Amino acid sequence: MNGEEHVLGEGRVKMERLLHMWGYLPGALPQRSPLLSPVVVRLPSSVGAAGSSWKDVCGGGCGFAMAISDSGKLITWGSTADLGQSYVTSGKHGETPEPFPLPNHTSIINAAAGWAHCVAVTDVGEVFTWGWKECVPSGKVFGDSSVGGGQEQDALDRQTPFLTEQVSPRSQGSRSSTGTNTLPRGDSKGTGEENTKRRRVSTSKQAAETSSSSEETSSAFPCLVSLNPGVSIATVAAGGRHTLALSDIGQVWGWGYGGEGQLGLGSRIRMVSSPHPIPCLETTYAKDRSMTLLGGSMVSDMQSFRAPGSCVKQIACGGRHSAVITDAGALLTFGWGLYGQCGQGSTDDELSPICVSSLLGIHIEGVAAGLWHTVCISADGDVYSFGGNQFGQLGTGSDQAETLPRLLDAPSLENVHSKAVSCGARHTAVITDDGKVLCWGWNKYGQLGLGDVVDRNIPSQVTVDGCIPRKVTCGWWHTLLLSESVNGESSNIL
Repeated sequence: MNGEEHVLGEGRVKMERLLHMWGYLPGALPQRSPLLSPVVVRLPSSVGAAGSSWKDVCGGGCGFAMAISDSGKLITWGSTADLGQSYVTSGKHGETPEPFPLPNHTSIINAAAGWAHCVAVTDVGEVFTWGWKECVPSGKVFGDSSVGGGQEQDALDRQTPFLTEQVSPRSQGSRSSTGTNTLPRGDSKGTGEENTKRRRVSTSKQAAETSSSSEETSSAFPCLVSLNPGVSIATVAAGGRHTLALSDIGQVWGWGYGGEGQLGLGSRIRMVSSPHPIPCLETTYAKDRSMTLLGGSMVSDMQSFRAPGSCVKQIACGGRHSAVITDAGALLTFGWGLYGQCGQGSTDDELSPICVSSLLGIHIEGVAAGLWHTVCISADGDVYSFGGNQFGQLGTGSDQAETLPRLLDAPSLENVHSKAVSCGARHTAVITDDGKVLCWGWNKYGQLGLGDVVDRNIPSQVTVDGCIPRKVTCGWWHTLLLSESVNGESSNIL
């Protein structure tokens, strides 16, 4: 995956868009050590004419990576069949990045990946999703001709009951030793999500031994999601087993698994099989343990008030929790709270969107969510983090969990304005306005890009020479960086 430069335009060199990756992808790096430092990823020649370039990078992905070309093609690479772990059946991921087989007329502008499902938005506001069947709502399915006969099918006809098993909301993980570069096999942390994943893989593998259509029972082909008439989606976010979609007018829609409240519908609904609007800007709540004054008086426990703002401008999905930002800069969270990842000063699950009241008055510009943690950035460029911290993913200098947002004061952030953030399962990455990339947290597979496999509990700078960072996204075991080469004319991207 060595990079090569592209010449854009005719007769002159423009600033080249580069894609760097570090960390580990099972299918892309079989029997090899992880990439401990940034490596350039080439755009596949099959994408288009000379001069094609990268447009965007996409977050999430357990064992696979995604990015978007400037021609609107979704490019994927990584594993779909490493050691029998077939997570995303349509399209054969591998070492070489290739366009994902979506219908030819589609032009992708935004995409995200969960543990084993993907979701993508087209330039006309349509949404495609695929992967684990429980994550795919009702809609038209575009099947592989070798498996599904190329016929469009209703996604609900392909659902299977074993995929909706309950995951314990109180499953916990423990910190493992660092300093090893053993390649992952589903990870060995013992979390409920990963154990469930292995159980599902085992179930699928057993089915493969007795049936020639095992893929039919475990995952679904790309599905055009059925949305209400007139709804146009702008961006999407993917969690462990749930998906959020943000419309062009700031309405949030959700579907998938909601057992811990991550769909914000006020209940522990296990499965939502079609997109539902999430009431983010109606009544929300403030808890007196994290907010003492409202309108000059003490706030009683769970007193209701309307969230500041008129629409939602950003969404994020963690493992089993979600976060949104309103146009007024208010941060709301909902879902699993065992590690404090909802920032409410407790470890309770939040079944409905609730303001992170300790941040009211601070204009939040960006948010990202990991397996057990949440990180946000203010308009002033400050970084706040909360939730689980077993691997230093909060960047606070310790491994102590935080149930309320904590302002990071690391030396590398002093007098620095942070402008973009992304969370992997257990690591975090930030881009600063002076062109630095900072990473911290879990580093067993080199996902921090620091040249080693040692965890960091404070933001640490990644060396990426000769380019200007534009966007960073974190997957389970890897990190992607979109940047511009400094060897050319300036160009505004993203």
